[in-house]
Parts: sequence; C-alpha cells; structure tokens
Amino acid sequence: MTYYSQHAKVWVSVDCIIFGFDESKLKVLIGRRQMDPGRGEWSLYGGFVAADESIDDAATRTVSELTGLNNLYMRQVGAFGRIDRDPGERVISIAYYALINVKDYDERLRLDHGVEWMNIEALPKLYSDHNEMIRKARKLMRQKLRTEPVGFRLLPDLFTLTQLQKLYEAVNGEELDKRNFRKRIKEMGYIEKTELIDKTGSKRGACLYRFNKRAYHEDPNFKL
Repeated sequence: MTYYSQHAKVWVSVDCIIFGFDESKLKVLIGRRQMDPGRGEWSLYGGFVAADESIDDAATRTVSELTGLNNLYMRQVGAFGRIDRDPGERVISIAYYALINVKDYDERLRLDHGVEWMNIEALPKLYSDHNEMIRKARKLMRQKLRTEPVGFRLLPDLFTLTQLQKLYEAVNGEELDKRNFRKRIKEMGYIEKTELIDKTGSKRGACLYRFNKRAYHEDPNFKL
C-alpha cells in the first residue's frame, strides 16, 4: 500500500558550517558549487539525506567526507525551508555547525574538495540562504561559548592567553579588555598553565596553557 500519495514530495538536505580559527580570525569552510542550479556560486558543503539515514547521520557523514575527521563537536542550527530557497526543487535543509582545529585538516583533502577557509567577516554572497545559516550558527556558538568551553576545540592543545583572547574576540566580533579577560581566565581552574614557552612571537616568549577537562567537569560555575 502506498501512503501519502496525495501529498507533494519534498527533498531534505543537510548543509554543514565548518568553523575554524586561524590567523586570529574565525573562518568558515566554503567552496564553489559543483552542481546545478547555482553551479559556480560560493556555497557551504552539504548533500541530500539518504533514505536509510537520519538527518544527524547525514550531517555526520557529510562532515566526515569533507574533513576526514570524526567525533567532532557538532550541533544543529535549525531548519531552513523558505519556499523559493532552491530554484531546482522544493528543498528543506537542516543546517549544522562543527568546530575543528584548522591544523588537523589535511591540506590535500581540502584541495580535493575544492574548498577554502574564508574569514567570516569577509564572506561573499553565498548560494541560497547559506549566509543566513552562518549568521545563525555564529549566534548560537556565541551563546554556547558563554556556558561551555567549546572554543578550545578550535585551538591547538597548547595555546597562549593572547590566542585564547583573540578566539573569543573573533567569535563575538568585538574587542575585549585584556586585563579583565585575563583576570577572568585566572578564576577558571580548568585553564592550566604549563612550563612551556612559545617564542614564535617574541624573544621573551609567552607561556603556554592547556585545557584541563577533568578540572572543568568539577567546576559548576563556568561563565564568561
């Protein structure tokens, strides 16, 4: 028996917003669209949901195909279903965002997919409503950053306090007072100072820190 035959079919896709942090900038992975409609336009990386997978599984598969990385921090942004959002068919897209350390991304894989890191403050006009997806994802990430240390997923294991401040500034889109920021950082028992020094920026160098997961789980009062 065929059910719902009286209703029009609607396509369901996922679009994935991959955030990275490099050169003190929050960046997004985008590329030229390889299919019609919109061939050649700047676009997020995505695909259609297969009949045998959930939307979460489709997003996980898509991100894995693009980055070669698994077990990433990934969250759903929301559904985008404007009637005229896709000139090809009636397509509803579920957007997700993921956070990766840019240094973990294989350069050959990036070239194979024809994508590049673009500064979020200088994005071109993207296909359909992809700019809107990115704006909403960034807003959600800002909110999450106030209650969870998700930003550490964008940093290397060892980082300076300047790098950490630049990350928060890049996500929030505004400068932070250095003294206030560092005072707040010192109150966080899960940001651990190491004995290592980063001398890439100056002869004197800067102390390197790391995120202590165990200490974080013991701190119920995290808020920045």
